[in-house]
Amino acid sequence: QVQIVESGGGLVQPGGSLRLSCAASGSIFSIYTMGWYRQAPGTQRDVVARITIFGRTIYADSVKGRFTISRDPANNTVYLQMNSLTFEDTAVYYCNTLPDTGSWGQGTQVTVSS
Repeated sequence: QVQIVESGGGLVQPGGSLRLSCAASGSIFSIYTMGWYRQAPGTQRDVVARITIFGRTIYADSVKGRFTISRDPANNTVYLQMNSLTFEDTAVYYCNTLPDTGSWGQGTQVTVSS
């Protein structure tokens, strides 16, 4: 069973930046499209960025131009660089395949607050 561990979240002021990391066991990054999802309280979990095995990236409109997804297959790690953060980016961020495996890690909390 693939294990995924997200890290890098924290408290940041509006306009600030964070870099999230997603480490996974196995070589899933070379097999599956990987995505960063987020879930704010009272909302559903949605994918905000994805990267294919060929390196193509796709972003939700809400983060386009501010977030960058990248991957390091040699280290089984996917990153999400988040810039110009706003209050609306506050959420728990998760990493998973697309479609998702049905099994989720703990996620990492991102809180944007002044």
